Amino acid sequence: MKIATIDTQSGGHVGVLVDADTILDVTAFAAVSPTARLVPGSVRSVLDAGDAGLELVKRCADEAAGSADQDSLSAQGILRPFAETPLLAPIPDPRFILSVGMNYGRHLEEMSGTPTPTHPAAFIKIQDSLTGSGKPITVPPQCPDMIDYEGELCFVFGKSCHNVEAEGAMDYIAGYTIANDVSARDWTPEVFGSNSSFGGIHAWERNIMGKQLPGFTPLGPVMVTKDEIADPHDLQLTTTLNGEVMQSTKTDDLIFKLPEIIAYFSKWYRFHPGDVVTTGSPAGVGLGRKPPVFMKAGDRIEIEIEGIGKLSNMLVAA
Repeated sequence: MKIATIDTQSGGHVGVLVDADTILDVTAFAAVSPTARLVPGSVRSVLDAGDAGLELVKRCADEAAGSADQDSLSAQGILRPFAETPLLAPIPDPRFILSVGMNYGRHLEEMSGTPTPTHPAAFIKIQDSLTGSGKPITVPPQCPDMIDYEGELCFVFGKSCHNVEAEGAMDYIAGYTIANDVSARDWTPEVFGSNSSFGGIHAWERNIMGKQLPGFTPLGPVMVTKDEIADPHDLQLTTTLNGEVMQSTKTDDLIFKLPEIIAYFSKWYRFHPGDVVTTGSPAGVGLGRKPPVFMKAGDRIEIEIEGIGKLSNMLVAA
């Protein structure tokens, strides 16, 4: 099942694909469907309700797909062409976004031979950095010249999770989506050029702030429930910039697999349903190229992961 948040004038609506080309506005479906009236009002609330919440959404999708009144549902905007439907991030209001870095072997090689970490490394991203597929990414006027892309597989929690072991950790996942960890790289020369520990630490902090700008975490287009992905460590990820392939890899190049990530970070953090974890970016980022390749206004950046879909955004001037 592929779940989305539809962007409407009245706020985000729960959406679910009934086929590859059509999305059901579950929130609007409540006007004619008793089942839809039982569905919580947001995707995060659906995940808070656990398996019962997801089952209600599935029942709505099945009901709409089998309806004899599909023309009427389309006329009311309840069934809509997926390609023409404005989207927010699938979970626009996660309590927590954790972004894992330094997690693809070949990516470490391209980044000046960065050594393999002994344990997973990550940083927190803010909710205000989220945006949906199809939404513009605004080029920030204060740091416009070194904007990079990082295509990433993400997983979404479906259960509260704290201090769990790797064995059984996958049970806490509700589904998967795609992120672009857009990064203003202006401060990376300070990181790699620092001659002191504290200088490097302060430079790294500025580098991480270059990932927090508004709209710098496109997410989507959908969250695919975990039953549709046989093995998240065997998916093709492809990033294109204006149609040119920049990243192309299988997720089997992940250094730390998903159970290890969950077990490690859950020692400190309590994760909740709807929380998002990005799992790292593969080789091919703009900073790692010779010469570097950075994005600018007018560019289109697209990240596709098999079984999930394609996250697409255009950069625009401020």
